[in-house]
Amino acid sequence: RGTSALMNTRVDWKETPEAHVMKADLPGLKKEEVKVEIEDGKVLQISGERSVEKENKNETWHRIERSCGKFQRRFRLPEDAKMEEIRASMENGVLTVTVPKAEEKKTDVKSVEISG
Repeated sequence: RGTSALMNTRVDWKETPEAHVMKADLPGLKKEEVKVEIEDGKVLQISGERSVEKENKNETWHRIERSCGKFQRRFRLPEDAKMEEIRASMENGVLTVTVPKAEEKKTDVKSVEISG
């Protein structure tokens, strides 16, 4: 009963001038059931597991459509991502991961006088 395949977790990734922001819909999951990890310093991995509801002898299931099981999504972040300052929060079944961006280095241009 239920699908124990890898759950299809939908993720939105937007880039603002300050950060990369990812939002994942994880309805029914507690933050303790979700992991946010950084692999090789550049790969962000979101994973977790939704448990199968316990069977009860006195209950009859008429429909089972909510998926359960493990899920995992991986994203390779660009060079400007400051992985050491990553933040994650979960509210109303939505996980938000914020990865600040390094400030662009301004090119220092200096004029050289041309003699001759």
